[in-house]
Amino acid sequence: MTSFREVDVAQQDGYRPLSLDLRTPDIEGAPLVVFLHGGGFLRGSRKVFTPGIADADSFDRIVAAGLAVASCEYRLSGEACFPAQLDDVDAALAWLQEHSGAYGVDASRIVLWGVSAGATIAALAGLRRDDIAGVVDWFGPADLFTMAEYDTRETAEATREARWLGGPAMQNPDLARAASPALQVHPQAPPFHIAHGTADTHVPIAQSEELLSALDAHGVPAHLHRVQGGQHFWQGVADTAPLFDSAIDFTRRVTRLDTKDTDV
Repeated sequence: MTSFREVDVAQQDGYRPLSLDLRTPDIEGAPLVVFLHGGGFLRGSRKVFTPGIADADSFDRIVAAGLAVASCEYRLSGEACFPAQLDDVDAALAWLQEHSGAYGVDASRIVLWGVSAGATIAALAGLRRDDIAGVVDWFGPADLFTMAEYDTRETAEATREARWLGGPAMQNPDLARAASPALQVHPQAPPFHIAHGTADTHVPIAQSEELLSALDAHGVPAHLHRVQGGQHFWQGVADTAPLFDSAIDFTRRVTRLDTKDTDV
């Protein structure tokens, strides 16, 4: 494995530079996982795949499966509101597609993989682009209207999603709809692999069930892995290896590393 750390890829006027870390396997032309971290849209780091899970069990496990991983930054909600984060993903993808040859990766085969808030951003980016092979969505908010109805014991203005939008969903319905993957699904969407813990109290599993229902309604290949007793960021899950392996298997199939005909 070869690592390239803190590679600056974009800088919007008036904002800090945005960087990525790229890990590549020791093969030429590896498909590319573009990873987006969690943190409620207001915190988090590209350096951490999931809190409590070591690099060896996350980033390195994906690379060992023959996939390159670009862990990308995006502006947090204290820096810029939606849809700035989608612009940041587009900028990172443009840089990766332009420079992929120099790093020995195949940026024509891209899977977006996000956790929590990063999953929402990954899903939205995948739904609005036509060059994404698949999306791995781990416990991301999917409908900002129904998330706003969930009792977080915060005021409507103080929720993570409201800070990201710049106000409560019901006061910003057009923005909230545009920021809700379940409400942006269309028949040409890429395949989705979704995983969510049944005991998640930060983002209820009903969010992923709503996304799956929307994908099914439009005939988009999708699967929801319900993780019994799993909490947010896979707390309460003793062994996360099967979760990674399932998502990796999906990624290898949709990027044509594996050609066996199996469900997504």
